[in-house]
Amino acid sequence: MTSIITDSYAVHFNTTGYEELNNYLKDNRFSKIFIIVDNNTHVHCLPHFMSKLETDLDCEIIEIEAGEANKNIDTCVGVWNALSELGADRKSLIINVGGGVVTDLGGFVACTFKRGLKYINVPTSLLAMVDASVGGKTGVDLGALKNQVGVISSGDMVLVDTSFLDTLPQNHLKSGLAEMLKHGLIYDPLYWSKFLDLNNLSLRDLDDLIHESVEIKKTIVTEDPFEHGLRKTLNFGHTLGHAIESYFLSETDKQELLHGEAIAIGMIMETYISAELLDFPKNEMETIKQTFLKIFNKVSIEASDHDAIIDLLKYDKKNEHGNINFVLLEKIGVPKIDCLVENELLIKAFEYYKS
Repeated sequence: MTSIITDSYAVHFNTTGYEELNNYLKDNRFSKIFIIVDNNTHVHCLPHFMSKLETDLDCEIIEIEAGEANKNIDTCVGVWNALSELGADRKSLIINVGGGVVTDLGGFVACTFKRGLKYINVPTSLLAMVDASVGGKTGVDLGALKNQVGVISSGDMVLVDTSFLDTLPQNHLKSGLAEMLKHGLIYDPLYWSKFLDLNNLSLRDLDDLIHESVEIKKTIVTEDPFEHGLRKTLNFGHTLGHAIESYFLSETDKQELLHGEAIAIGMIMETYISAELLDFPKNEMETIKQTFLKIFNKVSIEASDHDAIIDLLKYDKKNEHGNINFVLLEKIGVPKIDCLVENELLIKAFEYYKS
């Protein structure tokens, strides 16, 4: 797969990625390499990654606990302390080998330690390959509230090795598909249509779709790096999805949802709202719902949960001047940003998801 080049960094794939990484290490005089992993990628991904690394530099491994619940400032403090104790200086390089939690948190740690170290993302989950590791968004959660603290600052490189997908449980693979489907819905009807019959997709097809998904996100982010307009469209499904994800993370009697599982619910609901407010075609609304429900099991959201989830919307990052701003669809590939939605319609969207 051809590399995808932006103004500030490049996304390299598979064998080319390791060649570019090793050349990068030769061309830069780093003092030390720090590799951030979680307890899963330490076991399943790091040995393969290290076998491809060509360097005489000392490499220190810093392991964090896996899972969204650990994407917080306390974990950052632990990593900052480890970097300090292990002698990291401003010429050190951080390489994040993991899913979205590792790339988000590791990028934030790199951007803030000693006012900024260079870093590289090596995403190991489908979600991180097509979304979390691309575009320079770094950060952590504040309690159960998603991505409340962070900065936009791209690393020097993203290395996508699709062989890491073999290490993923099925539900984590599906979680990444949600973001890829989103890219089609907000940007490209033809790309969306390629997912309508997943049974006929081969592994080669998946590689090509990953490359196309990264290309879509790169195009959007390049035009609007700091999310003043077009980049907001990448939040389709995320206003409700993040609130649902946060609610299920904070409630002890609820099973924690993966990011893609929650965003899929958000996209179904926000497509319904699009049909009500923007005359999005109802036959396509139903196709979208059924497409997601073929991939993701329906989640039980009780009527008693609605008010608490709606209350969490006030923490969404897109909000301005006290307004909760939604991204909706006029049609597939034509999103509309900064849409206001009444609570009564939100309740109807919950009912549509459950119906």
